[in-house]
Amino acid sequence: MSADDSLPDDVEMLKRLVHAGAADLARARAEASSAAALIAHLKLQIEKLKRELYGPRSERTARLLDQLELQLEELETAATEDEIAAEQAAASAGDTIPVRPFTRKKPSRKPFPAHLPRERVIVPGPTACLCCGGGRLRKLGEDVTETLESIPRQWKVIQHVREKFTCRDCEKISQAPAPFHVIARGWAGPSLLAMILFEKFGQHQPLNRQAERYAKEGVPISLSTLADQVGGCTVALTPLFKRIEAHVLSAERLHGDDTTIPVLAKGKTDTGRIWVYVRDDKPFGGPAPPAAAFYYSRDRAGEHPQAHLATYTGIFQADAYSGYGKLYEPGRSPGPIFEAACWVHARRPFFVMADLAENARRKGQGKKPAGISPLALEAVRRIDALFDIERTINGQSAERRKAVRQELSAPLVADLEAWMRGQRAKLSRGNDVAKAMDYMLKRWTVFTRFLDDGRICLSNNAAERGVRGIALGRKSWLFCGSDRGGQRAAVMYSLIVTAKMNDVDPQAWLADVLARIAEHPVQKLDELLPWNWCPLNAQARHAA
Repeated sequence: MSADDSLPDDVEMLKRLVHAGAADLARARAEASSAAALIAHLKLQIEKLKRELYGPRSERTARLLDQLELQLEELETAATEDEIAAEQAAASAGDTIPVRPFTRKKPSRKPFPAHLPRERVIVPGPTACLCCGGGRLRKLGEDVTETLESIPRQWKVIQHVREKFTCRDCEKISQAPAPFHVIARGWAGPSLLAMILFEKFGQHQPLNRQAERYAKEGVPISLSTLADQVGGCTVALTPLFKRIEAHVLSAERLHGDDTTIPVLAKGKTDTGRIWVYVRDDKPFGGPAPPAAAFYYSRDRAGEHPQAHLATYTGIFQADAYSGYGKLYEPGRSPGPIFEAACWVHARRPFFVMADLAENARRKGQGKKPAGISPLALEAVRRIDALFDIERTINGQSAERRKAVRQELSAPLVADLEAWMRGQRAKLSRGNDVAKAMDYMLKRWTVFTRFLDDGRICLSNNAAERGVRGIALGRKSWLFCGSDRGGQRAAVMYSLIVTAKMNDVDPQAWLADVLARIAEHPVQKLDELLPWNWCPLNAQARHAA
C-alpha cells in the first residue's frame, strides 16, 4: 500500500492536513528559536557572573559581552515572532486535526521598581452574576495586572513671579531679588541644561540632532542658542573640574592614556588628542574616591603630558609612549615619577598570534585560518597565570598585595624572563614573536615594579575604560568643531566620567549642581563633587 493510498480523497480533509502540517512545522520552528534564545540568555548570564566573580579576564571581555547581548536581542526577537506564528498556525488548523500546542518558557521577569508611581485603572466589575444573573454581589478581592508605560517628555514654562510692594511711609518700592541663573539672563532651567549637556557629551548626540528632536516635540530651539547654553554651562562648571583635577593629581598612583579625536580644520579634518588621567585606589583598598581628568591637544607631542603632570609625583601607569620619557628622568622637579608598565599591552600582541577562538571562527566561515604560534600561546598562558593571582588580591591592602606577589608572582615572573630570553635568542630580529618579547625585555624593570609595590596594578585598564566612551562617540559626532570645542569636551568628559565612576547619575547630578552652583559658597564647593553630592531635595527631607 503506497503513501498516496493512505491519504483521504476529501479535499477539505486534505486542506486540514496541510494546515496541521504547517502548524507542526511552525511549532517546531518556535521550539528551536526558543531553545536558541534560552541558550544565548544563559551564556550571557554565565559571562556576567564570571566578570563579577573574577573581573575582566582580558581586553576582549567587554566586547564579548556586547556581542552576546546583541545575539540575545536578535534571538529573543526571532523566538517571539516564531511563537506567534506557531499560535496562528495552530489556530488555522481547526479543531478536526489535533495539533500539540507550544508554550515558550521565558526567563522570569523582575517586578517593576517600587519607586515608580502607580496609576490605578479600575475595570468595572459585573453588575449581575455571570452564572445565575443574580444581583446580590459582594466584592471578594481583586487581581492586579501591572503594565509598564512611558509618558512622552513634557515641556513647561516656569514663571518666577516677584511681587512689588510700595511703602506708604517713604514711597520706596520693595521687591525680592531675581532668582539666580547659571547663565546671565538665562532662559533654560537646570534640568533642561543638564539634559542638553549629558546628551551631547554623555550620549554622543550633537546639538543639531537635539535641535531637530526638540522641534518635532513642538519646542523649536536654534542650534546657536543651544551652543550658547553649552558654553555658559562649561564656564560655570569649570571650578568643579579644577577640584576634580586637583584630586586626581594628588593621587599616589595614576593611570594615563590618550585617544584620537577628529578636529575640524580649514578644508580638512585634523587628528587631535584627548588625554585622560585616572585616579582609582580601589584595587589596593584606598579610601579616596575615583576620578578622571581629561585634557585636549591638537597633536600628540610629548610636551602635552609633561605639562599635564608638571606638578605630579608618584607612580604613573601607561603604555610605552616615548612622549612620557622626560617624566621619568631622575632629576625631575618637583620630584620623581616612577613608571609602571601595563601587562595587558604586553600580552596583546602575543594574544593576537595565539587567538584560537578567532581561528575557529575563520575556519567556520570557510576562510583560511591564521597560523598559531606555540611560543605566543605559551607566553599568554604564563601571563594569564599572573592575572589569576591578581584577581585573588584585588581590593586588598597594598601590604597584603605585595606579600602575595612576593610569594606567588615573583617566581612566575622570574621563570617567564628566563624562558623569554632563552627563546628570544633563537628568533630573528624581524620575527613578530621576537618583537613582542623585545617590548617587554627592554622594559623589564618597569614591568616587574609591581612586585615591590602593592599599589601598582598589572594593567592600565582603568585609563582605557575612561576613553572608551570617546571611541564610541566618534561615529556619532564625527569631529570637534575647533580647539576650543576639544577643550570644552575635555572638561565635560571629566565631570561625566567621574560621576559614573562614583555610581552617580550624571544627568541628575548636573541638574542639581546647575541649580545650586550660582549661589553656592566657594568655600564649600567640594560639597558638590560627585562623591560628596547630596541632592538638594534629599537635604530638605533630612532637615525636616
